[in-house]
Parts: sequence; structure tokens; C-alpha cells
Amino acid sequence: MENVDERMKGTFQNVHHGYPTETLVRFLKVRDWNVHKAHEMLIDCLQWRIQNEIDNILAKPIMPTDLYRAVRDSQLLGCSGYSKEGLPVIAIGVGLSTYDKASVNYYVQSHIQMNEYRDHVVLVKKSGRLISTCLKVLDMAGLKFSALNQIKLLTTISTIDDLNYPEKTETYYIVNAPYIFSACWKAVRPLLQERTKRKIQVLQGCGRDELLKIMDYSSLPLFCRKEGSGSSYHSSNGTTDNCFSLDHTFHQQLYNYIKQQATLIETGLPIKRVSSCRFS
Repeated sequence: MENVDERMKGTFQNVHHGYPTETLVRFLKVRDWNVHKAHEMLIDCLQWRIQNEIDNILAKPIMPTDLYRAVRDSQLLGCSGYSKEGLPVIAIGVGLSTYDKASVNYYVQSHIQMNEYRDHVVLVKKSGRLISTCLKVLDMAGLKFSALNQIKLLTTISTIDDLNYPEKTETYYIVNAPYIFSACWKAVRPLLQERTKRKIQVLQGCGRDELLKIMDYSSLPLFCRKEGSGSSYHSSNGTTDNCFSLDHTFHQQLYNYIKQQATLIETGLPIKRVSSCRFS
């Protein structure tokens, strides 16, 4: 990294968060330890960050709040807790995400903000070791063939993750898979990286019993707590227990964090990177 300009060095600091060696290893892994290819991938990532002003994306709230709520209602994504090893558990309502309440740009912006918030705030050093990955639980309840209409957007989001946030997910758990899942999977599978495919596990039913081996009940997404529950914005116990909801503690903290960063920019103060965020 000695031969790159200052802007790239600056954005690299926001990528490695104080762990440059571990970050370089992530890029090497995804390029099968080929140093030249890993270096090219990292440089492309840093250029993408500069060109798209990613270092400041956590200071760009989606406004007004009603628009952001509409994004949250149709892009079902949230953090339900942590595994027993301290890895954040990211819940994704694949089957019921409609992506039809806002423009594509807002969904992409929201996804990148979630990635950046995860890396800057949620991922922490715990018990003397670095926590740099998360678990993702994908709920397929409500999946329809019409979901393939969103393949372009989903491919865009997947490509952003593959090229700019490599090796950030330990395992993908698929739950509540309906009978049409196999057909949809055949269409999506060729679009995935081989390393991603190897991380995917399809669990029986809601996956509760298997997931309880690696996380406490309180960290289970609501759609994993009982058979047939599925992911729904209007789950039982209101919306505050539903990690997809803007009213959930996680999303409240995320949205408030982004608005606070925006205020700092407006007042000319430097952006503060705060880590070790917990919620219940």
C-alpha cells in the first residue's frame, strides 16, 4: 500500500479499522492466495469507495423518515443479536422483501450503510480476539417466482458485497424454504461466487433447533422461533421485537447514528467512528 496516493491510504484505514493484516488476508482468501489478483481486487475496492464517497455514506441519511421507513418495510434486513461466539446475527427476509417502495438507489444505499455500520460499529473485539465476520439467516417464507423480477437489484447488491466486503459472512443459513425454493435456487446459484456457495446451509423448517446450538433463544430472529412463523413486518409483540422494523433498537441506533454523523459534517466537525454497539 506504500505506492498508492493519500486518498486511497485514507479510505484503506476505513476498511481495515486498525487491522490491516487481517484485512489483506480477507482479500487474499477470496482470490485463492494469489497476491497479484488480491492486490488488484483491493485497489478496485478502494477506487470504488472513493468514486462513490463510501467513507461518508454513514453521514447521508435517507430522508424524510417516512421514505426510510418505506425502505425498511420492503427491504427486510436487521440484526437480531449475537451468536455464542460473539458474531452478529443478520436476519434477512428474502421471501417477503418486495423492493417496491423506493427507487433502486435507495435500496443500494441502505444496504451499503448496513455494511458500513456493521463494520464500523457492530463488529467488535471481544475476549481478546477480533470479531470480523457475521452470520446471516435468510428467511424464504413467502417466496414466489415473482421474486426473480428483482434479480437485477439482488445481483447488484451481491456484487457489491463480493467485490468490496469479502469474507465478511461466516455462514448463510436458509430457513423456511417453500417448495418453489429449489426452482428459484437453480436460477440464483450460478450468479454466486464458489466460496459463497460453500458457506450456504439449508436448514429444516424454521431452523430453530440447529440455530440454538450456536446462539441463544433471545438472538433467534422471530421467524426462527416457531414453525410456520415466517418473516413479517407485523409479527407478534408489535414491531419493537422485530429486527426488520425501523422501531427495533438496532435500526433506531443505526438511523440515529447516521443522522448524528450528518450533523457533524454540517457543522464542519470530523466524523467520529464509534465501536462496540450493543442492543437487546
